[in-house]
Amino acid sequence: MIRTACTRILYRGFSTSANRSKAANMPLKFAANISMMFQEIPTLAERYQAAKNAGFQFVECTFPYQEKAEDLSKARIAAGLDHVLINGYPGDLSSGDLGIAALPDRVKEFREKLEISIKYATALNCKSPGKARIHIMAGKKPHNADAATLKKMEETFIENLKYAADALKRDFYHCQIMDGNLTQNLKEQLPYIGHIQISQVPDRGEPDASGEICFPYVFSLLEKAGYDGYIGLEYKPRGSTLEGLQWMKQYGY
Repeated sequence: MIRTACTRILYRGFSTSANRSKAANMPLKFAANISMMFQEIPTLAERYQAAKNAGFQFVECTFPYQEKAEDLSKARIAAGLDHVLINGYPGDLSSGDLGIAALPDRVKEFREKLEISIKYATALNCKSPGKARIHIMAGKKPHNADAATLKKMEETFIENLKYAADALKRDFYHCQIMDGNLTQNLKEQLPYIGHIQISQVPDRGEPDASGEICFPYVFSLLEKAGYDGYIGLEYKPRGSTLEGLQWMKQYGY
């Protein structure tokens, strides 16, 4: 079964440590998603400083490709922030693409466009030492796809992931929608998780919004497990971005 949202992969070479720290109450590292947050400000380049002013040290984004890598790099450096994750090339968004890594007829395109993603990840220094962090997107399965088609897509996805990455990214919003059972999934898969993204279900709002996920409990699990990766805030603010950040103070961060 192809899961285009719940199981995500990062660019090859980034892997979580098999000896992840076991210290209780590990401080959590939140990363503002500057594609979804700070939309009051028109460009990604300008949002780096806004994130810095809001108290963030780490940021991520979805698709940076509409702005020049050099401009984004200068803005990140000027703000003094760490950019920890970008999405890989999505295909043609205007035509409905949302990733192409599982599409058998677009393997060549996927591997060629991966180089563009690497360029941006490198320019933004979005990596652990020597290892670029890029979220590879599988894409959409066709409506009424038969079993043979889905099997071929899954095989293609696996081969492209072998080509591109060796660490998982966990998206709590999509995981709750698709699977539920977050606690057990988290405990079983944490050794393989390299990046986490959060938003409330079902409205994809801030973590303190009324919804299906109790984030104080999730954060407590991560702290006790010694999770040392980043937590991307991939939510849609219900009002202004800064007003929506009150949840961090309420939760003690």
